[in-house]
Amino acid sequence: ENMAHSKNRATDGKITYPPGVKEISDKISKEEMVRRLKMVVKTFMDMDQDSEEEKELYLNLALHLASDFFLKHPDKDVRLLVACCLADIFRIYAPEAPYTSPDKLKDIFMFITRQLKGLEDTKSAQFNRYFYLLENIAWVKSYNICFELEDSNEIFTQLYRTLFQVINNGHNQKVHMHMVDLMSSIVCEGDSVSQELLDTVLVNLVPAHKNLNKQAYDLAKALLKRTAQAIEPYITNFFNQVLMLGKTSVSDLSEHVFDLILELYNIDSHLLLSVLPQLEFKLKSNDNDERLQVVKLLAKMFGAKDSELASQNKPLWQCYLGRFNDIHVPVRLECVKFASHCLMNHPDLAKDLTEYLKVRSHDPEEAIRHDVIVSIVTASKKDLSLVNDHLLNFVRERTLDKRWRVRKEAMMGLAQIYKKYALQAEAGKEAAKQISWIKDKLLHIYYQNSIDDRLLVERIFAQYLVPHNLETTERMKCLYYLYATLDGNAVKALNEMWKCQNMLRHHVKDLLDLIKQPKRETSLHLCVEGNLPDPGKTQDFVKKLAQVLEEDEKIRKQLETLVSPSCSCKQAEVCVVSIALPCRKIVPKQPSNPFLEMVKFLLERIAPVHIDTESISALIKQVNKSIEGTADDEDEGVPTEQAIRAGLELLKVLSFTHPVSFHSAETFESLLGCLKMDDEKVAEAALQIFKNTGNKLEESFPHIKSVLLTVLQHKAKKGPPRQAKYAIHCIHAMFSNRDTHFAQIFEPLHKSLDTDNMEQLITPLTTLGHLAMLAPEQFAAPLKSLVANFIVKDLLMNDRIPGKKTTKLWVPDDEVSPETLAKIQGLKLMVRWLLGVKNNQSKSGNSTLRMLTAILSSDGDLTEQGKMGKPDMSRLRLAAGCAILRLAQEPCYHEIITLEQYQLCALVINDECYQVRQAFAQKLHKGLCRLRLPLEYLAVFTLCAKDPVKERRAHARQCLVKNINLRREYLKQHAAVSEKLISLLPEYVVPYAIHLLVHDPDYVKVQDIEQLKDIKEALWFVLEILMAKNENNSHAFIRKMVENIKQTKDGQCPDDPKINEKLYTVCDVAMNIVISKSTTYSLESPKDPVLPARYFTQPDKVLNCCRTSTANVLGAVNKPLSATGKMQTKLSRMETISNASSNSNPSSPGRSKGRLVSQTHIHVSSLIYKLGSV
Repeated sequence: ENMAHSKNRATDGKITYPPGVKEISDKISKEEMVRRLKMVVKTFMDMDQDSEEEKELYLNLALHLASDFFLKHPDKDVRLLVACCLADIFRIYAPEAPYTSPDKLKDIFMFITRQLKGLEDTKSAQFNRYFYLLENIAWVKSYNICFELEDSNEIFTQLYRTLFQVINNGHNQKVHMHMVDLMSSIVCEGDSVSQELLDTVLVNLVPAHKNLNKQAYDLAKALLKRTAQAIEPYITNFFNQVLMLGKTSVSDLSEHVFDLILELYNIDSHLLLSVLPQLEFKLKSNDNDERLQVVKLLAKMFGAKDSELASQNKPLWQCYLGRFNDIHVPVRLECVKFASHCLMNHPDLAKDLTEYLKVRSHDPEEAIRHDVIVSIVTASKKDLSLVNDHLLNFVRERTLDKRWRVRKEAMMGLAQIYKKYALQAEAGKEAAKQISWIKDKLLHIYYQNSIDDRLLVERIFAQYLVPHNLETTERMKCLYYLYATLDGNAVKALNEMWKCQNMLRHHVKDLLDLIKQPKRETSLHLCVEGNLPDPGKTQDFVKKLAQVLEEDEKIRKQLETLVSPSCSCKQAEVCVVSIALPCRKIVPKQPSNPFLEMVKFLLERIAPVHIDTESISALIKQVNKSIEGTADDEDEGVPTEQAIRAGLELLKVLSFTHPVSFHSAETFESLLGCLKMDDEKVAEAALQIFKNTGNKLEESFPHIKSVLLTVLQHKAKKGPPRQAKYAIHCIHAMFSNRDTHFAQIFEPLHKSLDTDNMEQLITPLTTLGHLAMLAPEQFAAPLKSLVANFIVKDLLMNDRIPGKKTTKLWVPDDEVSPETLAKIQGLKLMVRWLLGVKNNQSKSGNSTLRMLTAILSSDGDLTEQGKMGKPDMSRLRLAAGCAILRLAQEPCYHEIITLEQYQLCALVINDECYQVRQAFAQKLHKGLCRLRLPLEYLAVFTLCAKDPVKERRAHARQCLVKNINLRREYLKQHAAVSEKLISLLPEYVVPYAIHLLVHDPDYVKVQDIEQLKDIKEALWFVLEILMAKNENNSHAFIRKMVENIKQTKDGQCPDDPKINEKLYTVCDVAMNIVISKSTTYSLESPKDPVLPARYFTQPDKVLNCCRTSTANVLGAVNKPLSATGKMQTKLSRMETISNASSNSNPSSPGRSKGRLVSQTHIHVSSLIYKLGSV
């Protein structure tokens, strides 16, 4: 009633102003208007809701202040004061505002909103009034009046936009608080939140806006936190429209949905309660890009540091993991990249991730395999405990990836992990132990053929395994313990690495020597296309390098210093810089400088970064510390004895590659000390080091010489056999009047030989054998009688002590009877003597070979009295087989080995005893690799096709591959050796293999299907490797060779019809393989094959070269071939498992890569070849 009464009063229109305030109209100046309004503001400010009289008194004034005259007034001060009045009026007259027209209310609130823009300038004089305005409307929640208005959405949207625009870092906490209060009341107390209004809030979370206005972002964040429960349905609705129904037109923010989800999740996960299931649906979308976006989003949500999403929402996590196997490459890539954050922030999820990363580490896409490694390595570098052994194992596997980029990443990753946790032990001993396998694994990669891999191993060794920047003592300590803890294959690889680098140093030296010669027979710009494996880069590089060295004396001098054996590590650093710097300027115009890159590669490989005289001295001191017991062996986890042995082994290897670095009294004195130690291996190594490094010892260190000589003479007479052998070689290598020293050893030993005490025979026989090899003329007469009377008659033709009865075919070395060991030494002595004499004038070679083959044909029991035990017989068969192999490496004896003797020797590879087959194959391989054994011995490996043990077949195949490649490489390098083709061209192994199979005792019935299958497997065993590449039309060459054999007769038994029938049958089998496996066999052969004359008679063109294959041959050979010649039948001659557990594990063959054949003059072309290929 009161209100109605006041409305009526108001209608009479008379305006009452507060005391002292005259009328406010357009008739007065602006200044006056401001002065009067300030008083009005003061009046309204002091009023409250209870001031009924005043409320009635000033009602018309309140209505007047809302007139357009004020709301649209041009002056901002006037507008501000009016807005303050209006805010107070809403406060005083609440809950019934004096304004009733909806349009008027809209105008007023839009007007107040516009005034709030004044909050922007915190420095302005009026700021406090603007703040008062904000505080007032927030406190009173005046805007809630607008809920009833039709245009409420427009009013609220404008208010929200304005507040988000004006907030800035000049505002204090109170401004922020009032804004949040004001806006949250609208959300919490209204009926709904329009999309438009929601957009004004969410837009501040979009990354671009967020980065522009951090305060607006914080404001939106606070608002969303405050109103989470009320606003959640509207947020859900928005995402539902866009994600599920695809209505992107509902909002301009549709394109930012995924950014928004992430932001909202980080603000308050309750905001997304109903949105996350929608994401699970989206993860299965058919649209690649959409899945990718969701995956990127979820990666951030799952991976964030404090996120508990994976544990709270397991179905979503499982669904996300499924995307690791997505069909779309970018999606898989994204998942893999996410893994490292996830591992670092959520170790508890590692188990789930491992399973999926395993599959991705075999992804067909190179980039994904690469990123799996990056993810795992990144996490492990942060903390090793984050990655389990399985994950590290994936990195380990990828070191053998088919793509270089992936291998490189894996190798470098492992190297960094090793340095951090093993060398610097950043996570303690347990962690170091967990990754100790890395050093071995990295070095094993040196066995790979690719030069890139090997160069990287060298680089990793120098930077991570034994960092070259450590000072000398530390560096050598590091190398010492590394070497002591490496496995056997890694040690071989490391030795090979030093050997290769050393060889390259020699090649560079040779190149420098050639450049110095005034008139060279071979021009350096010789066309060497035919002599290089990659006639691209390396060839041009070496030509260019030679030219630079010729023209630039400074560079040449530096390089000479670098490759000289006395170059120290510090000096090497200086040289490398002085060579690389000028090379930078040689090809200046290109963005990349391939010449400089190659120079760096070359320098990196030849510069001595680890080993010089100072280093060797430090290494010896380290060994001495272990000997004296003052080293940290236990600390490093190495038993002292193992450390000393490894240290001397290491020194021994370095004595081959860096002999000059050993030339110091201190080093030699320490080695003398090692000679006197009880550990046989240590003394042996010390002897070998003296042999390799002591050529200047006699003149430079006479005081050491005299002591050493006494020790050597004692070792030669009374030491263990291996030490005796090395002692003789030391004397031979180091002393000038060696004849005298040799005589002083030979006479007493020769006189005191006695078969009564077999154990004491072994060292004298060893020593005499090596004397016979090194000085055969000096002891010619006594040696001849020694061999004929003592060794053959007394030793070999008698069995004194009956062998133990056992069914075993092999026993460990320490269980072999002394008599057998003495007999083996006797055989070796005969062979060494023949190798020393190097001629067969006395026919001793023939009689020795007859005796060796007699041992083989009697199964090792030469006297055939049946006194010998089976293990002893196995040892003697092996010794005899290896002896023939030794003699076959000397041309004068190779010529006199008959075909029967060669075949008996070959059959040792099918011996019944596993260890005999294993050891014989190793010896055979070694002789072939050094290109010392003739080609017919390569054919012996074909007999391995029927070995019942898989490892033996695999080893034989490896040997064939290596030897065939070795010979092909050699022929490429030495184009001039065509006259030696028959002894080098691998294809020429075919006639020998055919001949060997014809005479195989297992081949009895000419047309027996089972036996023909065996022959086919054996031929395929070698042909598969030979025919893998059709080099120089070799398939046609092989076919022609087989055709030619069919026009000859067997050279061994030319008149035996059965043997000749076998010969033609084996040829038919071979021909069938060639025809079935080759498409080019029918072409014209490039060369006419020459057949070995001892094996086949001269061809008789009249002979029917198309002798028909019988049904059996075709029946046998048309069966499919197995890949590596596996045999189903187990042959009685061979046992499948070894008897002695000690060495039943057939290890892979060692790699020897010495210089192949010594040449008197090295052509520049072959040098360039070597530089390019090492």
